Amino acid sequence: MRPPPVTAAVRVRRAEVSDLDDLVALEEATFDTDRLSRAQYRKHLDSETAQVLVASANHRRFLGTAVVFYRKGTTVARLYSIATKPQARGKGVGSALIEAAEDAARTRGCRSLRLEVRKDNSVAIRLYERMGYRRIGEYAKYYGDGADALRLEKVL
Repeated sequence: MRPPPVTAAVRVRRAEVSDLDDLVALEEATFDTDRLSRAQYRKHLDSETAQVLVASANHRRFLGTAVVFYRKGTTVARLYSIATKPQARGKGVGSALIEAAEDAARTRGCRSLRLEVRKDNSVAIRLYERMGYRRIGEYAKYYGDGADALRLEKVL
């Protein structure tokens, strides 16, 4: 049975321990390498230097996640990871997560948000650039499978 289409407004909130199973399942379904483990997610849920966000709709239906890292002594936050369920793609879930990550970073006093994205992920690159991110560098063989990365930044 296929899940119903995403029709309700996307809601983004801070993740809770009760989201752990959904977070890990989406991580494993989305990424072949460089995955966050259950233990890492658990640690980040209670961390002062990380914020895990989840997107939902239709009475808490889990649609996606974003992980933002903060470092002491800098006003630059890092969007470490973002993932959406396949049925939620192209429906504003990624944009909502990115906007929420930007808002969270602003609230923490950050002046910019940086991220890395696979150089071959044209869909994600277009989304980031449409949302105001600009290319600031590249990393050769950045990912575990040897793929190159682009480094992007948005001034908040």
